[in-house]
Order: sequence, then structure tokens, then C-alpha cells
Amino acid sequence: MSKVLVVDDEESIRTLVEYNFKRAGFEVESVGDGKSAYDLLRRQGDAFDLVILDLMLPAMDGMEVCRRLRQEQVVIPIIVLTARDDEVDTVLGLELGADDYVTKPFSPRELVARARAVLRRSENVEHEHRAARPASKILKSGSIELDIARHEVRVAGNLLEFTPKEFDLLQYLMENKEHVLSRDQLLDRIWGYSSATDTRIVDVHVSHLREKIERDSRNPNYIRTVRGVGYKFTEGAESS
Repeated sequence: MSKVLVVDDEESIRTLVEYNFKRAGFEVESVGDGKSAYDLLRRQGDAFDLVILDLMLPAMDGMEVCRRLRQEQVVIPIIVLTARDDEVDTVLGLELGADDYVTKPFSPRELVARARAVLRRSENVEHEHRAARPASKILKSGSIELDIARHEVRVAGNLLEFTPKEFDLLQYLMENKEHVLSRDQLLDRIWGYSSATDTRIVDVHVSHLREKIERDSRNPNYIRTVRGVGYKFTEGAESS
């Protein structure tokens, strides 16, 4: 049974989310502020499989919780809740390492479905990593080296920090070099669902990757946009 931590300062929302997750077969614990959530996850992060995290919280906001957990290498899937369909909130939440986001007001059924998709993807990635450990596989393209077993990316010899989703997305793009991948394909493969209401989560992560691996993120050599379709990873000739 998967265990979920619900973090929201509104008791009515915590009650609603707890009820629906328990009804769906999850074990649930909840707290009402960011500091309590952060302290709990630092001490008992292994006890939880997923965090549902509101961004607007007392004591410590959700973005700061995300930032600190990722800095301290606390690896746990996170779905952020945002009170409005604000692109700034969305981008910042994903930038700090969240796996998905849901806008309030939300459908409890949709939130449970998103949670299952995130957990399913997380489990698949862990199985793939375990399978890859006996024989290290390194993907290379230009100045980029991606080590699947070590979960490391180097660009021009420099080790860079990637969130789990950024790493998974880059790996999948590199494994399918020169193939055009639609946003729906990427949603299905990396986030585990293919019927999202929008695909900004893909675009945001691609933007982050470009900022890290490209010399000029506005004129990318590696991750090319195929207008109206999606993205393609190409060898790309880098200028000196």
C-alpha cells in the first residue's frame, strides 16, 4: 500500500484529499504547514511514496519545501497544488523538482489519477535503474555524457545537477536521437499519463534542459523544436 503525505493549510482540502486517497486504497498522513512537512520528510522521507504539496503554506511555503528537499537529495515524488493557473507558480514549482502540478479547484478523482501515474512512473524508473546497474551504460552526444547507472550528466566534462524528471527526459530524448517525439509521447513516457489537459509541463522541462546543456538556450543545437509536433534530439554541430 502506497503512503501519501498531504500538505495543505486548509483543513477542508486536507479532509477531502485524505478521504479520496484512502477510498482509493492509499495510506494517508497530513500536516498543515510547510515547516512540519519539511521536518517530517527529513526524518521519515523513506516512509512516504508521494507528497501532495500546496504552494501557499504558513511557516515555510511549498516552493521552499521543494527546494530544500531537492538540495538535500531527499528523492520522493511531489505533486504541487497551486491556487491559480499561474504560469509563474507552475514554472517555479517544476523548476524546483516537482513531478507534476494540479490547479485548484481540482477534481479529487483527477488528483488520484495523477498520483497513480507519478507513482507508476517512479516505480518503472527505479526498476530500469536497478536493471542498468550491473553494466553501466553511457549515452554520448557532442559534449554531453549521460551515465544511466550513476544517474549523472556531464557537459564538456562538468558534472551538472538535474532533477529526476529532467534526467529521465534527457535520457529518453538521447535514446531516441533524430526521432521526433510528440508532447503526448513524452507525457506518457516520463510522467505516466497521456490525457493531460495541457502539455506545459513538457515545455517547462525542455526549457530547463536547454538552459543546462545548450550554449545558447534560445538557439539550441541539441533539443530542437518540431513546430506543431514536439521535440527532437539531434547531434547538433556546436560552434566554437
